[in-house]
Amino acid sequence: MTPRKRLTDILHGTDRERIATAFDRTDAAQDFEPLPGGEYETHVVGLDPFESRTGTPGVKLTFRVVDGQHAGRLFWSDLWLTEAAMPMTKRDLAKLGITTLDQLEGDLPPGIRCRCKVALRTDDDGVTFNRLRRFDVVGIDTPQADPFAPTDDVGPDTDADASDPTSFDVAKLEAELKAESESASVHDGDREGAAA
Repeated sequence: MTPRKRLTDILHGTDRERIATAFDRTDAAQDFEPLPGGEYETHVVGLDPFESRTGTPGVKLTFRVVDGQHAGRLFWSDLWLTEAAMPMTKRDLAKLGITTLDQLEGDLPPGIRCRCKVALRTDDDGVTFNRLRRFDVVGIDTPQADPFAPTDDVGPDTDADASDPTSFDVAKLEAELKAESESASVHDGDREGAAA
């Protein structure tokens, strides 16, 4: 049996002093509890294909809360790529402008703002977790410029291929959101007139 390494074996001279000082001055991080149930304004910050432990394919959506006391917190929603779950998966992906399976290979445009209804659930083992009940895309926020990002050189060699099936048309998504909003306003007016 090999002897267990000691801290002094891996920390040398000033490294040990520096790390000891940092250790003494640092407060322990709080455990993250699930978000309280409710509505949150978020950005979609991830769309990642994955497989469950049993091999079921899915897509994991990652949402980041953008305001309030929980700003910066993340939560996730799994969309399953099975025949039984496909209607719900297609509904949710369509909200993000994804209408073909090939588009799952591409990146989402930054700044998709959603209003999410999150519930708190407890599993059979007593573990509490968040569950996304529904989300609606409410707009596209202009992403903040990264001061360290390289500049864009626009030219014939850098133009995006419009025929790329994995690309997203942000203008088309914004137009669809505007049309849905206008349609909802018209329907709300119809309901108010009918109620009078």
